[in-house]
Amino acid sequence: MSRICEITGKSAIKGHSVSHSNKKTKRWFNANIQTKTFFVPEENREITLKVSAAGLRNIDKKGIYICIKEAREKGFLTK
Repeated sequence: MSRICEITGKSAIKGHSVSHSNKKTKRWFNANIQTKTFFVPEENREITLKVSAAGLRNIDKKGIYICIKEAREKGFLTK
C-alpha cells in the first residue's frame, strides 16, 4: 500500500533525526494518510480514497466532486 494522498499528492519524504549532540541519522516523515469512503452525489456512487489530513480539509472546503476532478487532472487519481 503506497503512502500517497490521492487528492493532494502528498507522500513520505526523507530527513534527519537530530540528537542532542547534533548527530544525524536518516528517517522518514510519513504523510498522515487515512482511508475514507465518500459518497459522490453527482456520480451517485461511493468512492474509497487514501487521503491526507490536508486532503480532508480540501474536501470539506471545496467539495468532493471538485477535488476528485482536480486530482484526475493533475494525475493523482486514475479511477
